[in-house]
Amino acid sequence: MAKRSLEEQIRARALAVGFDKVGIARAGIPAQASRELEAFVARGLHGTMEWMATTLARRLQPRALWPEARSAIVCAMNYGPPPGLDPLARTRLHDRGNISVYALGRDYHDVVKGRLKHVAQWLAARTGAGVKVFVDTAPLMEKPLAARAGIGWIGRHTCVLSRDYGNWLFLGVILTTATLKPDTPATSHCGTCTACLDICPTGAFLGPRRLDARRCISYLTIEHKGPIRRDLRPRMGNRIFGCDDCLAVCPWNRFARPATEERLRPRPGLVDPPLAALAALDDAAFRRMFAGTPVRRAGRVRFVANVLIAIGNSGDPGLAPVAEARLTDEAPLVRAMAVWALSQLLEPSAFRDLAARHGARESDSLVREEWQAGLAEAMKARSSERPAMQRQKGAEKRS
Repeated sequence: MAKRSLEEQIRARALAVGFDKVGIARAGIPAQASRELEAFVARGLHGTMEWMATTLARRLQPRALWPEARSAIVCAMNYGPPPGLDPLARTRLHDRGNISVYALGRDYHDVVKGRLKHVAQWLAARTGAGVKVFVDTAPLMEKPLAARAGIGWIGRHTCVLSRDYGNWLFLGVILTTATLKPDTPATSHCGTCTACLDICPTGAFLGPRRLDARRCISYLTIEHKGPIRRDLRPRMGNRIFGCDDCLAVCPWNRFARPATEERLRPRPGLVDPPLAALAALDDAAFRRMFAGTPVRRAGRVRFVANVLIAIGNSGDPGLAPVAEARLTDEAPLVRAMAVWALSQLLEPSAFRDLAARHGARESDSLVREEWQAGLAEAMKARSSERPAMQRQKGAEKRS
């Protein structure tokens, strides 16, 4: 039997520890990908993610991050949703919170990094080569490396697509000083399909592979630090942590498979939890509920603020008392979004009465602005009601 090459041994090792796809590339990013990232940051499309600008020089090329790197081993782990969990159908459960599929189980950073370290340590012991592992937290462009390594191509929605797993893939990278034979880069198979661009609730795509993060629900519900723009809030629906629409609609998901890694499978209590219960979480309860998941990194304040936007979008006046209870929350952002939710759920007269009781006592400028904006909407609604009432009275007199 012929002796297996080092590259074959690496692949076998990575698959044996639980990765679903493995590829090798030279430690370099295509110039086009670097130019796209520079343009993205130059236009301010990264929003408040300042770290993208401060680490840009290192992010453009892996060897700027580690000059000794010669090869990149890219490992992918499938996190496909189980049968019966339809990400698009979940957006229609208006009294339930929609958490992105990737965040329903164990934090992928922990799972993927542990497996990467196992492979990297084996390679170092086997060859003496230097190794470093990366999972989404260092200034490294994993997606162009994944495409170069043959894992899949970058779809129009900017995510990696595989013919074997659709787009439900976590990526991890091992940079090494070893010079390895690269795999054949992946080629695009999107054809003329634009489903991912067309379905975006907030119109965040400027074109194929051109994303305005400032409009992206995943960015808004996780990375954004302040209040979400008023015109974008109604478009968020019940999405309270991330958004799966552009992923879920992809036709290549017909080849997707449920996650085989137990820790990446959804926790039952996190699938479509009631908005009323989520809004009532204090800091300790939030930490307990989301321990070990990606959601915990957002923090209670950002998360509950998202929940209140979803409550405002529910169209259910029965949830108004839930939002009203958060008017005394210690966090101004939470109070502000509670005001917005109430402005969407209550009749104008009821909202004005509430503003008279609570708005006058509010000391935070952000919350006061929400009260003022809500009152302006209530006055506008009242003005539009008057002509209709007058026409009705006139019709009654004529009859």
